[in-house]
Amino acid sequence: MRQRLSRPQARTLPGVLFYGVGCRDRLTTLEIEGTGVEPTPGSGPPIKAGEFILGYPDEDGPPGKLAQPEILSRNASYMAYRRLQHVGAFRDFLREQGGPAAEDQELLAAKLMGRWRSGAPLVLTPDKDDPSLADDPQRNNNFNYAKMDPQGYAVPLGAHIRRMNPRDTAVNIQRRKMIRRGATYGPPLPDGAPEDGVDRGIAAFVICASLVRQFEFAQNVWVNDPNFHELGNERDPMIGAQDGSYDMTIPKRPIRRKIKGLPAFTTVKGGAYFFLPGITALRYLAALGG
Repeated sequence: MRQRLSRPQARTLPGVLFYGVGCRDRLTTLEIEGTGVEPTPGSGPPIKAGEFILGYPDEDGPPGKLAQPEILSRNASYMAYRRLQHVGAFRDFLREQGGPAAEDQELLAAKLMGRWRSGAPLVLTPDKDDPSLADDPQRNNNFNYAKMDPQGYAVPLGAHIRRMNPRDTAVNIQRRKMIRRGATYGPPLPDGAPEDGVDRGIAAFVICASLVRQFEFAQNVWVNDPNFHELGNERDPMIGAQDGSYDMTIPKRPIRRKIKGLPAFTTVKGGAYFFLPGITALRYLAALGG
C-alpha cells in the first residue's frame, strides 16, 4: 500500500435495539495489521489487510488472483448494507417474561444480549451491571468463552454477542471477522411509551473481502442456524430471523430456563451488496469517461 493504514476514529454505539434495549455493543476493536495500533485486550490479534482489501495478503497467505482488469479490483472491497427497523416489542417482552421487578427484567435483557445495558459483559459480571467495568477498554472486552463460561451460565450459548463473535469457541475466527459500523435513524422511543409506529432503527454497514466467507457465513451459520452450538431450535435473539417458532435457552442451576416462541425484535427493511473500488480505479473510470 502506498500509504500507511490508519485506524478510523473509534465510536461506541449502542446495540442493535438502540431504542428498545439501549445496550452498548461492538466493543471489540478490530485492528488491521500495519496500523501500529494494538487491539484492546480480548479483541484478538491484528488482522491481515487482505481480509478487508483486495490484492493484499490475508490470514490464509498471499493474495489470490485479482479480477481483470486488475486496476479495478486492487485496493477494492465489498460492503453489505442492511436496514433494520426496531419493532418496539422488546419492552413488552421483558415485562411479560422478566416479571414485575426491574432487576429481573434487566437480567433477562442482558442474557439475550450477553452484556448489560452499560456494555459490561456478563462473563465478567454475571449478577449485576458494572458501569465502571463497561467504561474501561482494557477490561470490558477481556474475556473468553471456552475457559471462562463453557456451559453458558453467564452468557447463554445463543446470546447475541456469543453468536456474532464466538471468540475461542470458533475455528479460524480471524477469517470471519468484518469491519462493522452503524448509524441510527428516527427518533428514540421514550421510556415507558408504547410502540407509536414511527420509523426508527439502524442502518448497518459491513466491509469485507469476501461476502460469502465473512458476511453470509455470519448470517447463515452464526445468526440464523437453529443448531448453533447444538442448541437445536434457536436463532440470534436480537437480529435473527424470528417468526415466533424459535426458542431461547438460558442455562441456570439447578434447572435451565427455556423461553418458547421468541418474537421478532427487529425487521429487515432492506439490504444490498456493493463493490467499493479504490481511488486508482475511480481515476481510471473517470479517465475513460473523458
